[in-house]
Amino acid sequence: MDVLINVLVGLHIIGIASLLGGFLTQMKAIGAGTARFIPAMLHGALTMLVTGIILVGLREMDGGTLNHMKIGIKLLVLIVILALVYVKRDDEKVDKGVFGAVGGLTVLNIFIATVWT
Repeated sequence: MDVLINVLVGLHIIGIASLLGGFLTQMKAIGAGTARFIPAMLHGALTMLVTGIILVGLREMDGGTLNHMKIGIKLLVLIVILALVYVKRDDEKVDKGVFGAVGGLTVLNIFIATVWT
């Protein structure tokens, strides 16, 4: 069970890296007003959602203690990210505010995961 959980944590981190990496590669385009959501951002967010849900289920089955408030807030933030990226995924240009919101929410999710103990 521990090996499976560690593999899923690794995949969860790969998902966040894909989402944040996609945002960071568009930084220059944000200034030019041509930023767009790339497929890696959507796939990263979906990977985070699936692996996160499975991780919570495995931890519950294993009898581990979870901070359900933290998990709920992280899930809510991720759902907002997914909604924004999914709705605007085919747009040639995404508004700076929307694009910045996705980047900010992604960073917020990282800090919630790491700082909130």
